[in-house]
Amino acid sequence: MRNFNPTLAGAVLAAVGVALGAFGAHALRTRLDPATLANFETGVRYQMYAALALLALGTQPGQRRAPVLLLAGAVVFSGTLYVLALTGQRWLGAVTPIGGVLLIAGFVVAALDARRADGMR
Repeated sequence: MRNFNPTLAGAVLAAVGVALGAFGAHALRTRLDPATLANFETGVRYQMYAALALLALGTQPGQRRAPVLLLAGAVVFSGTLYVLALTGQRWLGAVTPIGGVLLIAGFVVAALDARRADGMR
């Protein structure tokens, strides 16, 4: 993705993550049962991991594939947890692991690309 800016994506993802974390802590604390609130908080936590990784990868010119995978993973993983917590749509639990796989793939690709950029084989 030629016009994809990992730093911009990371900053937006982090800002939204902070807002959603505050929303969960204040507005949802009394409305969701503890297990559902924990799922929402897991979504926020992993969104922030991806945001921080995107901010870091944005400083690395050789990182083009990993940021896209990380953003997609955050949207799918965290997004399904948010919708699941807010709507109770249990079928989304089957989609959430796809986001987790995308996040893992993003971190693995980032490592491989960093290794290649260092001239290691």
